[in-house]
Amino acid sequence: MEVGSASHEKAGLIARGWWWLMALPKNFMAKIVKVLNKIKNLAKDDPRRVIHSIKVGLALSLVSLFYYFRPLYDGFGDAAMWAVLTVVVVFEFSVGATLGKGINRGIATLLAGALGVGAHHLANLAGEKGEPILLGILVFILAATSTFTRFFPGVKARYDYGMVIFILTFSLVSVSGYRMEKILELAHQRLSTILIGGSTCVIISIFVCPVWAGEDLHKLVALNIEKLADFLEGFGGEYFGHEGNDGGDEGPAVVVTKDDKSSLQGYKSVLNSKASEESLANFARWEPCHGRFRFRHPWKQYLKIGVLTRQCAYQVEALNSCINSDTQTPPEFKKKIQEACTKMSFESGKALRELATGIRTMTHPNAAEIHLEVSKAAEDDLKTTLKTALLEDIDLLHVIPAATVASLLVEIIACTEKIAEAVNELSRLVKFKNIDPTVTPEKPQILHRGTVNPVLDTGSPAHVCITVSELPAADHSTPAQLPENANKTHEEPMKGRHNLEV
Repeated sequence: MEVGSASHEKAGLIARGWWWLMALPKNFMAKIVKVLNKIKNLAKDDPRRVIHSIKVGLALSLVSLFYYFRPLYDGFGDAAMWAVLTVVVVFEFSVGATLGKGINRGIATLLAGALGVGAHHLANLAGEKGEPILLGILVFILAATSTFTRFFPGVKARYDYGMVIFILTFSLVSVSGYRMEKILELAHQRLSTILIGGSTCVIISIFVCPVWAGEDLHKLVALNIEKLADFLEGFGGEYFGHEGNDGGDEGPAVVVTKDDKSSLQGYKSVLNSKASEESLANFARWEPCHGRFRFRHPWKQYLKIGVLTRQCAYQVEALNSCINSDTQTPPEFKKKIQEACTKMSFESGKALRELATGIRTMTHPNAAEIHLEVSKAAEDDLKTTLKTALLEDIDLLHVIPAATVASLLVEIIACTEKIAEAVNELSRLVKFKNIDPTVTPEKPQILHRGTVNPVLDTGSPAHVCITVSELPAADHSTPAQLPENANKTHEEPMKGRHNLEV
């Protein structure tokens, strides 16, 4: 039995090995296809990544010429390798990041090289025995001071890379100068090659399909606000259902389909956008004027809007938890607050969408104020409804979930108002275009058209007849037509005519 089981196990092992060997080409091809699909999706998600990769390859090819061509190599020697290293570490995805690193590296190398040469000459004065001691002391002081300076938040945000390069360059120049006589030539070659490599990166980054960090920040802030708008516009239909909400007098019709439910979860990315916004704002400060963004653009205002947007997103997160709550609210109470809550949510979402559109198009969001006024009116109605409901004989424990929703919507309206104030401040600083909002039914405009005709009467004081015609300006696509008799003088009194004594 033992011999039979051993042979059976051996045969099974051989069979498994054979099947694994036969399936190896198929599995290998499947992995290759999987990797290719990942590469395709990554490039499709942001085609600028492919362009950036080509730009880096181009920059490295250009600076490599210092090694390939003998005249260039004789001028720089082995120091030409610093140009290649500079391209590798400096070339970043956006123009702002590349400029920031390039300027940091160039200035740090210049200062550290000058100080290194100065330290070398100062150490020579101490004699052969005192030179290494003095060099060691200077390296310790500057390295310790520079490292401690990196802990300052302002320095770390913008100049951290420069401080690292400063420490590295000073140490290399001062220490290597102890064994090398041509220390000045060493510092000059390194500075020249770093400037060549950094300039190559900056020129290619700006003039070959540039990626602007400021523009990305501008779009990111607008997109985050739009994600909150998507949730709020669909919340009413998702929480209260669609019964009795046909878009008539009860409020806006909100129908949430399966495809729309995924968009309701888009706000979650807003909660983790702080690092991206701060990084983009830091890079944007290095960028020159481009497109609609001038030099010294108020990037800090975008960060302020981002903070307020995340505060609103936390309220939306709490509101989203109420949708899947296990606690059931009495349908009667839920129906009482449905109209007001739905209108508050929908109009707040509309206001946020108008604010996002205003940021994206750089136009003053006048229409957002109208939606905010409507949401505040719905908030007053909700408070009246809640006061009335609390006077009735109801169980407070059962209505707490719905009351929580109402309270969160009130907080969201307040957050929306703060976001609107921040966007209006950005509009003032950047001088957004001011476009009159489309006339809405809530605030119709009246056009007053008429004529002023003198009426002469020899037996009485002079009179002036003013004929005023009031026409609603509901449609701006065609000019309003005056009545046929608007330009005619009538002797008999008529409606709209006022006699003013002169």
